[in-house]
Amino acid sequence: MLLADDFGVGQLLWSFLWFFLFIVWVMLIFRIFGDIFSDHTLSGWGKALWSIVIVLFPFLGVFIYLIARGKSMAERSVAAMKAQEEATRQYIQQTAGTTSSPAEELTKLKALHDSGAIDDAEFAKLKAKVLA
Repeated sequence: MLLADDFGVGQLLWSFLWFFLFIVWVMLIFRIFGDIFSDHTLSGWGKALWSIVIVLFPFLGVFIYLIARGKSMAERSVAAMKAQEEATRQYIQQTAGTTSSPAEELTKLKALHDSGAIDDAEFAKLKAKVLA
C-alpha cells in the first residue's frame, strides 16, 4: 500500500512533470484536430484520412502532421489572428464612433458653433484638434 510517507518529493515532482506533459499532449491533439477541420484547402477525404491516422497512430500521426503541414498550420493561425484583430479594430472604431473623416468632424463642429452650443474659443481648439 502506498502511503504518504513513501511518496517523496522527487516522486511528486516526477508525477507533476508527467501530468504536465500529458496535458501538453492533449492540447496538441486538440490543436491539430482544430487545424484539420478548419483548413478550407483540405478535402473531406484528406480530413478523414488525417483523422484516422492520428487516432490509430497518435505519436507517429502527430509528428508526421507537424512535419508535413506545420508551416501551413502556422500560416493559417497567423491569418486567423490577423482577421480577428482587424474585426476587433473595426468593431471598436464603429462602437466608439471614430470612423468619421476629419471633414465630417469639422461639419459637426461648425453645426455646433452655428447653433451656439460652443463658443469661438472652443471651436478653434476643437478644430485644431481635429486637424492635428
